[in-house]
Amino acid sequence: MHLAYDPEHDTARVRLTAHVPPGGAVRQVPVDGPRTDAEAVLDLDADGRLLGIEVIGARRALPADLLDAADPATG
Repeated sequence: MHLAYDPEHDTARVRLTAHVPPGGAVRQVPVDGPRTDAEAVLDLDADGRLLGIEVIGARRALPADLLDAADPATG
């Protein structure tokens, strides 16, 4: 598992696999949660396996210490 955080866009990405090839996440599924000011999106491969989770509005949805320890997000 790998966590990356982009503070400029307040977006965190949890990758559950060692590597996701370009185009590997073919389906994105928004997830309803208790907060209306943050959004989670599940990234699935062609077989429906969960590859990762993207959290938009991460500072409002995730613990600050977790984001502070995350790697910087890259392209």
